[in-house]
Amino acid sequence: MTVLKSKREIESMKDAGKISAEALNLVGQAVRVGVTTKQLDAIAKRYIDKCGASPSFLGYGGYPATICTSVNDEVVHGIPSERVLKHGDIVSIDLGAIYKGYHGDNAKTFAVGEISADAQRLIDVTEQSFYAGMQAFAAGSRVQSISAAVQQTAEGAGFSVVRELVGHGIGQQLHEDPNVPNFVSANKGVKLRVGMVLAIEPMINMGAKQTYTLDDGWTVCTSDKSLSSHYEHTVALTDNGPLILTKG
Repeated sequence: MTVLKSKREIESMKDAGKISAEALNLVGQAVRVGVTTKQLDAIAKRYIDKCGASPSFLGYGGYPATICTSVNDEVVHGIPSERVLKHGDIVSIDLGAIYKGYHGDNAKTFAVGEISADAQRLIDVTEQSFYAGMQAFAAGSRVQSISAAVQQTAEGAGFSVVRELVGHGIGQQLHEDPNVPNFVSANKGVKLRVGMVLAIEPMINMGAKQTYTLDDGWTVCTSDKSLSSHYEHTVALTDNGPLILTKG
């Protein structure tokens, strides 16, 4: 069941979104050659704790860290470790925070040092796919309008869209109805209404769309070892259209 949020609830969600966005910005500023993904995780945890919030991911379904750090061919859910980031890597950082009962969730892919032109284009198109999907988040349309906008932008640029993982509703729970695929399927999805809050999150691959999960039970990788990029914001549908809540 889709839970519509009141104007007051959306205002409350802005607070969680701001903390999530600021934590992501801090982690992004720390991304550089020689840093470990575990160090990035510690930066996020310190900031979220400092704000009086709690990490959305830590302990969720048994997940062992505050953030997800997915490097190169890792699509999502990469577990922070002693892995050292190298020149030319790309790393997707996904994190969320709970504040006063509400979640904020956002993600972005960062360059480590100088990256290839193809890798930068992948990152750019993934972000563009998000904004295309957000613009399609309109009252009276259906979820599939978001899905179609994301897919057309990504595939129009020659990339592929992950099928196994989708966006979602968000509020007092990290994952709520409805699911928000980044591709068109037979299910057109629910009608979009003012008060809906969605985590819209394109996951775009340079090569094939197929993925597999590592033995750690979390890390999802591209089947052909091609690069993958992730971009996400928490977005509310208001009387004035879509509003990004995860803004620092």
